[in-house]
Amino acid sequence: MAENRASANGTGYTEGVPCWVDAQLADVPAGERFYGELFGWDFEEAYDSTVWARLDGDRVAALSRKTDGRMPTVWTVYFATPDAEGLAGRIRNAGGQVVTSPTPVGPDLGTAALVTDPEGAVFGLWQADGHTGFGRRHKVGSFVWAELYARDTEAANTFYGGLFHDALFGPDAEPDFGRAAVSEVFPAMMPPHFVVHFRVADCAEILGTVNRLGGRVQVPPFETSYGTVAVVSDDQGASFAVLER
Repeated sequence: MAENRASANGTGYTEGVPCWVDAQLADVPAGERFYGELFGWDFEEAYDSTVWARLDGDRVAALSRKTDGRMPTVWTVYFATPDAEGLAGRIRNAGGQVVTSPTPVGPDLGTAALVTDPEGAVFGLWQADGHTGFGRRHKVGSFVWAELYARDTEAANTFYGGLFHDALFGPDAEPDFGRAAVSEVFPAMMPPHFVVHFRVADCAEILGTVNRLGGRVQVPPFETSYGTVAVVSDDQGASFAVLER
């Protein structure tokens, strides 16, 4: 698995940098209880049926209520862009799909879109306005990594490199976005997908807490070039990873 770390500029996140994550849940208050105890987050109302998750006052994620029970219960990573409409067009031209067209979010927070790469892995785009993204990342209890599990990692590198070349491969790049084969960690028949990683101080301890709170360990701890990782799901079925480094 390739090692990558993140970069941002002083006024926000540069294009191609993971800048935000959210979870789509059937029961947001239950999500607050689970993640509040797991990561020490507290919560504040954001907009509509969405709450901000905060760590020591810094925004680290959002929890949103699913508007349709048929929607997946899932964590989504969003990549920064100054032009969501333009980037969505480039994704379409490169063989991806636009699931949800760029749409304004909240009271002047920004513009979001959901898209897929050519293999069908879903990710988000975020064009910031009042909400630039993470107030904290890379620290314990916050986002630290996004891993794409793909069938063809060379094709993934070509696709994402074409979209986000400077953020991934430029001379000053320190991206926190890796690509690996699905079969390295999951059953080979599993569809390509992103896994959001949160940093933890003690992987073994956090897995005990996940189980106690009604979650499940999907993939036991394994070593990577960027730390010890385990894949888990919360008590509503949303999958994510914890990373000790």
